[in-house]
Amino acid sequence: MDHRLSPAPTRRYGEPRVALLAVPFALIALVTVVDVLAPPDVHLGPFLVAAPALTASFAGPRMTGFVGAVAVLAQVMVAVARTTLTDLNHTFQIIALILISAFVTFFAHLREAHEEQLTQLRSVAVAAQQVVLRPLRERMGPLRVACVYLAAEAEAQIGGDLYAAARTAHGTRLLIGDVRGKGLAAIGDAAIVLGAFRAASHQETDLPELVAYLEAAVAADADEAEDPGRPGEGFTTAAVLDIPDGEMTLQVLSCGHPPPLLLRGGRAVPLQVDHPAPPLGLTQYVDTGFAAQSFPFEPGDVVLLYTDGVIEARDAAGNFYPLPDRAADWPGDGPDALLRHLCADLLAHSPGGHLGDDAALVAIERLAGP
Repeated sequence: MDHRLSPAPTRRYGEPRVALLAVPFALIALVTVVDVLAPPDVHLGPFLVAAPALTASFAGPRMTGFVGAVAVLAQVMVAVARTTLTDLNHTFQIIALILISAFVTFFAHLREAHEEQLTQLRSVAVAAQQVVLRPLRERMGPLRVACVYLAAEAEAQIGGDLYAAARTAHGTRLLIGDVRGKGLAAIGDAAIVLGAFRAASHQETDLPELVAYLEAAVAADADEAEDPGRPGEGFTTAAVLDIPDGEMTLQVLSCGHPPPLLLRGGRAVPLQVDHPAPPLGLTQYVDTGFAAQSFPFEPGDVVLLYTDGVIEARDAAGNFYPLPDRAADWPGDGPDALLRHLCADLLAHSPGGHLGDDAALVAIERLAGP
């Protein structure tokens, strides 16, 4: 199940809450009554400008203009009740109230237009998220899968962390990675890696060939975009797993990525590869090949994939998040419950519940049945 944490839908300024609307009207009524009953030398009419100004902070231009009109009408009633409408003091108060109401109404219009632009941008971000970082299926053959993406930046939907999964004729292949950098450039690099994985995961027969294809895609993109005077500036750490349906094993090929954790019997064991490869985009500068390593993966076992945004999260004292210890404390109720447990604990570990970097986790459980 996909648990991508994203900002909640925002309320437009033209759709205020009823409880908030009661405040400016109550203020108008209170000021009007007190001003009428006040001594002749006390004038509270200037306080009426607070009503449209307050409304502009949460409502649209129509409601702001309506509240301003009601405030002007209240000021006219005060003028008639206390002296006359032609009284110089009340005349200037009415004119000032009209001008200020018009100003804050225009301000509310600008805010509403800006909010509409933000709504459109969020819609585009959600669409891009679904295309670039597709949700993983909850069931993939004999596996049960859960994933989560925690964005560090406010209003962010996706970043440089990535994950993907694909069913093949013999099992399931999974990818998790972390692109160097942040922002739109990191999202573009992540799209390159994800696109290459989806294109080749069904074609390449083994993990070394698949990772070689990913490396070629990253290197080709780097040759087009990279500064010739600064080679090797862009790279992606990644871990690729191959889990066959008919064998109680899994294969891991790591390209500079943190090792997966195998959860079994209340323990969290890192699946440390003996000969990891450099990150994608850097193998052309290192004389090395790609080699996968096999590990036991039996029914009831859970493998946890993660990015460095998880293990590099610090608490107020500067301590890193102890992922193996916290994962081992998981009572065991499926990968979905595991990620809920870790996400809540990770956000509680980080000061103010804010991460310093994007974080992604994928949990895979092998079921006993077919």
